[in-house]
Formats: sequence, structure tokens, C-alpha cells
Amino acid sequence: MRPIIGVTAGIEADARWRVWEEAAALLPASYPRVIARAGGRPVLLPPDEDGADETVAALDGLVLSGGNDLDPALYGAAPHPRTGGVAPERDRAELALLRAALDEGLPVLGICRGAQLIAVAAGGGLHQHLPEVVGHNGHQPAPGRYGYHEVRLGPGSRVEGILGSVAKVASHHHQGIAGVASGLAAVAWAEDGGIEAVEATARGRFLVGVLWHPEHDGDERLFAALVDAAAALRAGRSGVTPG
Repeated sequence: MRPIIGVTAGIEADARWRVWEEAAALLPASYPRVIARAGGRPVLLPPDEDGADETVAALDGLVLSGGNDLDPALYGAAPHPRTGGVAPERDRAELALLRAALDEGLPVLGICRGAQLIAVAAGGGLHQHLPEVVGHNGHQPAPGRYGYHEVRLGPGSRVEGILGSVAKVASHHHQGIAGVASGLAAVAWAEDGGIEAVEATARGRFLVGVLWHPEHDGDERLFAALVDAAAALRAGRSGVTPG
């Protein structure tokens, strides 16, 4: 049986498709497609503040997807004028999922917003409008457009072992990770010096967050590594050695 990989989704109040216009749980199809190609069984997780432990018990791995800005109150900051579209119910639901997943030892991969959530959950903060810090808007060049740039991966890190020392990535974010707290390490940097990825310092724990969007280009490598870790967890739970 394929490892079951939960992937978070947001609620959009004004989604449109065919003849319909109503609130919908929304996730780009690129996420479940790349998870499936990587060998996982994707399961959509819309925001739900209750039952995180029960949900995590049914999963073998967790992907925290991209999306709207985090509420600055989570890291003790006042809102920046450019911070918008916050969804506190999604924040609370995904923080509960993340904490339950960590308690159960599930492998976790955070994409963009998901990486920011991992950093904030560990006690770090965010740059609320990255162009003011790095002096350009290359990480989010225009609505609906990705910016492409290189990232440098830290030697000996998990992400460097998966992607190599340098990778070209697709970005669409105007916020960034301001610093990492205990239990996390910064392990990738953009050419402008901004932190692009974090991972757990604890040996053996798969907790990785990247600010770029590997699902957009169908890059399976990070997802395949997550699925492999999830398969090992599933095998350990069942007492079966993975083949």
C-alpha cells in the first residue's frame, strides 16, 4: 500500500468553476499529481481545528502547502501594510496538524507558506514584505508569475543530499523567513542572502521547509524523499521491513 500523504488546502470564499461560484477547499492540482508520481497516496486536508491527532493517526506523511500570508500575531508582530489575506482559522488548523505530526514522528514537508509556518511554529519570525529587505521583487515578480533564481544548499544538509549543492527554483512569495529558532537550521540561501529552506537539526527527523515551489515544475525529488520517509514510518508501525 502506498504511504498516505496528507496535503493541506485553504478555503477560498469566491472560487469559480463551470457554472459555480462558492466557497471551496482549494489546492493546485500540481500537489496531488507530484505526490502521486513520487509514490504517495495524496489526501486533501481542508482547515479543521478539531481532531488533528485523529487525522495525523491516519497519515504517513504531511505536506504543508503554499497559500496566503500568515497572521503576524503568531510571531508577535503588528501587520505590515502589504500583509493581507490572512486566514487565522487555517493558521490554527495547520499549526495543530504540524504539532500533532511532530509528536507522532511523521515526516513533514512545507512549501512556501508551509516553510514559513514551520519556522514560526519553532519560535522564529518573518519578514512581512521581502522586497524591503532584499531590494527587489524577484521572488514574486507579478501576480500569477513565478520568479526563477538559484539557491545554494548547505553542505551536509538533508536538502543538499536530495538536490545537490545548487538548484534553480520557482518562487512566488513576498514574505520570507527572518531567522530560525532552536531545533531548526537554515540550509538554503538565495543569491540575495535570504533564507530559502529550513530543516530539523534532530538527526533522523524529516522536517523540511522550502520557500520555493517544486510542485510547479513537477520536481519530484523532495516529495520522493518525503514518501520514502513515510514508507519507512509505515513499515515500522506494521513491523514490516520496507522492500
